[in-house]
Amino acid sequence: MNSEYLILNVIIISGPLALSFDKRVFFIQYWREVLIGITIPAVVFIVWDALVTGRHWYFNDLYTLESRFLNIPPGEWLFFITVPYACLFVWQVLHVYFKNNKFALKIAVTQVLILFFVVSSIINLLQGKEYTAIVSLAFALPLVLDRWLGTHIFYGRLTIYFTAILIVLMLVFNGYLTARPIVLYGIQYQLDFRIITIPVEDFFYGLSLVYLNVILFEYTKRKRVWANA
Repeated sequence: MNSEYLILNVIIISGPLALSFDKRVFFIQYWREVLIGITIPAVVFIVWDALVTGRHWYFNDLYTLESRFLNIPPGEWLFFITVPYACLFVWQVLHVYFKNNKFALKIAVTQVLILFFVVSSIINLLQGKEYTAIVSLAFALPLVLDRWLGTHIFYGRLTIYFTAILIVLMLVFNGYLTARPIVLYGIQYQLDFRIITIPVEDFFYGLSLVYLNVILFEYTKRKRVWANA
């Protein structure tokens, strides 16, 4: 069924969207912050997607609509809306119901991680592993932006729990995408190491996107608080 990718997007967003009006979380009040948090990373990732579709990965015509814009099917376009919205909703729920105690992540650790992923990107690019190289660089970007904007999401304990939830969700939904398969890959451009059916690069791809969503969401939330102070 070529509408499966669209249906998957509906499943992903339906619960968070319906619960956005919950009185305690009342996620809908942050619609401006959500819009900014989703839109800016979406532009970056859509450009990335458009440039490598048909090379690093492909969309199976059996499960995606034939219509394409920038070589991307409608289901993939919706992916950059539904997934970030659902993840931002989970992030906000965690912060409403649990304390975000800080843990000792030193500045030096962050700097080492940034250096590691940048070096990894260069090495993989030289070896022709383009997807691995790009995703390594993309994963360094939230670490840099978090410090630059002062959001410090990586210094809160809830980020550990949030990341664990994201990984479980990726195992379910990305697992479906790759097992069906709705998405196919050019394995010559990646490490070709998979967790079940999911290329390991996909985990870093998804985390990079969602971390950027969260950083911009938190930054714009704080800007509103400062403006109203």
